[in-house]
Amino acid sequence: MFRLPSIHSVRKELKHMEASAIKALLDGQREFFRTHKTIPTDFRKMQLRRLKESLLLHEDEILQALALDLGKNNKEAYFTEVGMVYSELNYMLKKLSGFTAAKYHWTPIHQFPALSMTIDVPYGNVLIMSPWNYPFQLTLIPLIDALAAGNTAIVKPSDYSSYTSAVIEKVLADAFDPVYVATITGGRAENQALLDQEFDYIFFTGSKKVGQLVMEKASAHLTPITLELGGKSPCIVDETANLKMAAKRIVFGKFLNAGQTCVAPDYVYVHESVKEEFIALLKHEIAAQYPKPNQIGRIVNQKHFDRLLSLVQPEKVVYGGSASELTLQIAPTVMDNISWDDPVMQEEIFGPILPVLTYNRFMDVMAEIQSRPTPLAFYLFTRDSSRKNFYKKIQPFGGGCINDTIIQLATENMPFGGMGQSGLGQYHGHYGFENFSHTKSIVDKCTLIDLPMRYHAGPEIYDKIIRMVLK
Repeated sequence: MFRLPSIHSVRKELKHMEASAIKALLDGQREFFRTHKTIPTDFRKMQLRRLKESLLLHEDEILQALALDLGKNNKEAYFTEVGMVYSELNYMLKKLSGFTAAKYHWTPIHQFPALSMTIDVPYGNVLIMSPWNYPFQLTLIPLIDALAAGNTAIVKPSDYSSYTSAVIEKVLADAFDPVYVATITGGRAENQALLDQEFDYIFFTGSKKVGQLVMEKASAHLTPITLELGGKSPCIVDETANLKMAAKRIVFGKFLNAGQTCVAPDYVYVHESVKEEFIALLKHEIAAQYPKPNQIGRIVNQKHFDRLLSLVQPEKVVYGGSASELTLQIAPTVMDNISWDDPVMQEEIFGPILPVLTYNRFMDVMAEIQSRPTPLAFYLFTRDSSRKNFYKKIQPFGGGCINDTIIQLATENMPFGGMGQSGLGQYHGHYGFENFSHTKSIVDKCTLIDLPMRYHAGPEIYDKIIRMVLK
């Protein structure tokens, strides 16, 4: 057992809002959106700059809140949260003018003369519901994308990460008028009241169970949605892999944020011929990256702490296994000789517990994974090019890495999102701008010339011309 000063008993009270006040707030945002003030690109850029100024002003408070909620040290908090938000902001400020410009397309001959174009326009009033595990960046990055696309937004951060939610509320209140961007804190009652409203778009990050409720509520108004969920993300280490590098990068990805990462490797399949060597390297890497057990982050609350401990089978633990209820910390833990019948394989772990399974044939383990819900992430450590190709072209998953973990989401140049039960829709960078935009297709037709072939009346030769052109 290890001990740190207790912080989980000191929780900040979040303000609660009645359903009538939520409706009034949304009505105010609707009226503001109808003024068309959010449409000009210059306005959007100005708001993003105001957000950046507020973030810089409150950066120390943000880092402190992340430490209180999840035990994140400043390096991890900046690397995985604050820095990613700045990166998204800077990307949007640089690229936004190009994103909002009309895109011209080739006009078919039978529509001549005309201009064909697409224009991205905002949906309108957006709801962003974010989780507790990366409470800052999973709130702010979709917000940045939504504002860049020209929407207004109501943000609902998680009540589990209450310190960070309070700071988010402060940051956004300093930057924006609530008729443009507002924060609503609280718990289930506020979630329910929000989902009963008619938004133009809903963006949700969280569990599959709550995601199903969001989808059900959105369907009542035919509201388009993005669902960023999760699931059991697999990792395979084959016999050709660089085992030392695999162990190092898997330990990094698995135990970051105390394993409370939706794209963390949930479990590892290791080829039987290298399993013992790989487990020895895992132990070495955990000791190197976490020389003191209390250097790992904390579990968000008692409920999740107890759930995680119930998944640990002491007789199968080969490394770690200790925990502190006082600080809600669980040491990096590795379990061996695991099968799909074990409790740890019945649900997404979302904590610092790494089960190791053994396989013999690559295609058999790929088939086993394919038979289960499509994962949000998938990681493959191999030098074999045919296995890489199968992974890239055939195996279904949201996103992943070959010979690394979790870094696929740390870029504005590629989309992040799930597939099947792991999510719906994608965002980051241009993909985030598109996610919060509707693409209008417009044909601007010339009035000086009017080709007569399309009209009903006319000689038979017109029919032959149409057939020739369209065939």
